[in-house]
Amino acid sequence: MAAPGLVLAEPDGCLRARPGGGVAGWYVADVRLLRRLELGVDGSDLELVRADATGTRHHEFVHVARGLGDQQPDPTVVLRHVRDLAPDTLTERVHVRSTARAPVRVVLHLDVEADLAPVHAVKQGGRPDAVAPATDGDGALRWAARGREVRLVAAGASVEVAERGARLTWTLDLEPGRHAEVEVRAHAEGPVRFASGAAEAGGGWADRVGVTAPDPRLARLVGRSLGDLDGLLLRDGSGDDHAAADHTGGDRFLAAGSPWFLTLFGRDSLWAARLLLPVDVDLALSTLRVLARRQGEREDPATEEQPGKILHEVRDPELEHLLPPLYYGTVDATPLFVCLLADAARWGADPDQVRALLPAARRCLEWQLAQSRETGWLRYVDESGSGLSNQGWKDSHDSVQFADGRLADAPIALCEVQAYAHEAAVAGAALLAAYDEPEVPGLAAWAEDLRTRFRRDFWVETPDGGHVAIALDRDGTRVDAVTSNVGHLLGTGVLDADQSARVAALLVGELRSGFGVHTLTPRSPRFSELSYHGGSVWPHDTAIAVRGLAAEGHHVEAALLAAELVDAAEGFDHRLPELYAGDTADAVPAPAAYPAACRPQAWSAAGAVAALVAATGVRPDGHGGVEVPARVGTSLGPFGLTGLRVAGRDLGVAVDADGRVVVDPAPRSASAAAG
Repeated sequence: MAAPGLVLAEPDGCLRARPGGGVAGWYVADVRLLRRLELGVDGSDLELVRADATGTRHHEFVHVARGLGDQQPDPTVVLRHVRDLAPDTLTERVHVRSTARAPVRVVLHLDVEADLAPVHAVKQGGRPDAVAPATDGDGALRWAARGREVRLVAAGASVEVAERGARLTWTLDLEPGRHAEVEVRAHAEGPVRFASGAAEAGGGWADRVGVTAPDPRLARLVGRSLGDLDGLLLRDGSGDDHAAADHTGGDRFLAAGSPWFLTLFGRDSLWAARLLLPVDVDLALSTLRVLARRQGEREDPATEEQPGKILHEVRDPELEHLLPPLYYGTVDATPLFVCLLADAARWGADPDQVRALLPAARRCLEWQLAQSRETGWLRYVDESGSGLSNQGWKDSHDSVQFADGRLADAPIALCEVQAYAHEAAVAGAALLAAYDEPEVPGLAAWAEDLRTRFRRDFWVETPDGGHVAIALDRDGTRVDAVTSNVGHLLGTGVLDADQSARVAALLVGELRSGFGVHTLTPRSPRFSELSYHGGSVWPHDTAIAVRGLAAEGHHVEAALLAAELVDAAEGFDHRLPELYAGDTADAVPAPAAYPAACRPQAWSAAGAVAALVAATGVRPDGHGGVEVPARVGTSLGPFGLTGLRVAGRDLGVAVDADGRVVVDPAPRSASAAAG
């Protein structure tokens, strides 16, 4: 993967066109270009003996052709298939080597098909019609449709064009001990809304951040997560969609996930950047600038745009999609914008860049006040009837439900959105004051009132100690299901100490799967391990809970849940997907995959890193140093992290077997040794 390009292949590296559809293919900018790229040889099957598909841009597959060469137990004809992916180019090399005692003729062929189908059509499960290729001569093929074009060059190949595709063939005569190599290069032409951002990431985060631990899984998880994040980087260079007049482009942000969400998402890109703050604070600033350029300016019920509002997602207007190409149907991205800016400042972001973003943050805070004027809460409802019915991070239609399984009626006020809004109001006001900027009138009183009302109106009293409702419905009734949303409240200041302790107990009790936090309590009549938001586990959701637990001083619980993400990742080759089944660790050795989950997903990968950082207890003090507790939980065993950064300086932190925390360089904060 090299955003905006990616390849979805089978374990042997081939792309196979299936009769009923399938998602395999080479994609660029939300269009599947090639849907078939299948390697074969005459006279023999190909047996896969090694596959290295752990990187994002370079993959290798080794096959043996047992039907060719010497007829003996050991294979004598070996094919090494190498794939290199760039944002708009796919290069395939096949190296064939023979150790047979006699000359061997290898007739190698590659079957190719293209459909140039929008990713949305692929996701819906259909099989778009193939586009007939044209020949350009000298082993070159060309496909064109929907404003896109693919040109494939295969030097030295004979080309046989069929109705649905083409076969490229090379005849290789190999003397004993000799080898030959063929190359196929495909290049995409067409509009690209967001270009690759990986070139601006230096050597990549994985080259800078290190993990030392007796448990090798920690290093594998962090290394793969950071490598995947590098592959998900995009760059804003269009200047369209409400771009500022002085827009210069080049700002990086993280696409939400592969393959369905390889574009700008407000909530996802903000959370991913927030979770990565200890690694790269500049990513937060550039993400904020990308979103500020598209900040809402007017009332538009069709797109749900409002003055000051931060968008939900951006799509190519020339491609089929269920939502408007610039869609604002999200209730949480706007307060999260302010939270990220305030957090970036605490981690030591460049003051001039922070100052430049304050007008956008002010508009976000003004939006909060305006939208909560009627009830005091930030609520959502799909006014258009064609947008998202639920507009928090759990945006499926059945994600907001009562304990008895009934669905809540909109307008809905989600618990975590009120927490984000409270944090944004408090942190935003402090940020404006720190830069000698005028305050937002009424903001401080609004935040205090929201905090008081939240602790009263969202709290559900129960015999076992109570919990926070997931939401209030249109009538103000508590939607009383126990959900993972409560983990997002920790560290925001919206709960009192007793409520915080109760939330911590629920996260490591009723909601704990052994592989992270269930999105919905197993006691619910709607609970299902494979429900998108009703029982599954989302790694970013668990990581946010880990982050909040550490912020509230629940370090043992934070380490326990962080360790469970490491356990879960082992079942996915250390690449945490968007979500996985809510199987319990006492029932299965690894959770089942969720069908159609994105892998990699930006906030899942960033969450893996953030969970380990949070498990150390390290936090910025806002003055160029850090605070750390004397001891933290030991569920992860001893481990250390290097290559973190605060205020532009490198930071290392280690946890020993007894949970003692050591920081290098030593923290500046006077409260650093507090336990």
